[in-house]
Amino acid sequence: MIRSVCIFCGAKPGLAPTYAELARTSGRAIARRGWRIVYGGGSVGLMGEVAAAALEAGGEVVGIIPAILMRREVGKRDVSRLEVVADMATRKERMIEISDAFIALPGGLGTLDELFEVLTLRQIGFHHKPVGLLNHDGYFEGLLAMCAGFVAEGFVRPGDLDHLMVEPEIESLLARLAG
Repeated sequence: MIRSVCIFCGAKPGLAPTYAELARTSGRAIARRGWRIVYGGGSVGLMGEVAAAALEAGGEVVGIIPAILMRREVGKRDVSRLEVVADMATRKERMIEISDAFIALPGGLGTLDELFEVLTLRQIGFHHKPVGLLNHDGYFEGLLAMCAGFVAEGFVRPGDLDHLMVEPEIESLLARLAG
C-alpha cells in the first residue's frame, strides 16, 4: 500500500514552461490520492513547483535537504516537515527509507543519480518498492534507449528494467504504482 511517494526532479525549471506545469499537475495528483510527497526540500525549479502544488491541494509534503543546499536551493520552509541532513548520501538514504514508491520527473544529473540508485537497490533486493518514470513528451527516450543498450550488451538483465514503470502521463503512472 502506498502512503508516501518520493519525487525526483530538477532543481531548475527547464527551458519549456510545460515542465513546471507537469510538476504542478503531478503534485496535485499525488495530493488528491492522499499520498504524502517526499522530495529534495528545495523551493526552486521543478522541486519547488511539485511541493507548492501539493501543499495548495491540501497534501502533506516532507522535504529532505542537505545543509549545504539550504541556501542554494532555498530550502522550502513551509512544507509539512523539513529535515536538514548532513550530506547528499544521507538525503537519499532518508528519502528511500520513508517512501513507499518513487517517481522521476524531468531533471538532470541529480535526478538520474537518485533514479539509478533506487533502481540499483531494487535490482539487488534492498527494497521491492515500485519505481516510476514520467516520460512526458518523450523526455526520457534517450535514457530508455541507453538502458536497452545495457541489456543488449549483457550488462543488465532484461528483467531488471521491468521494475521501471514508464508512462507519459501522471495519472496512468500513479495508477500503475498503486497496482
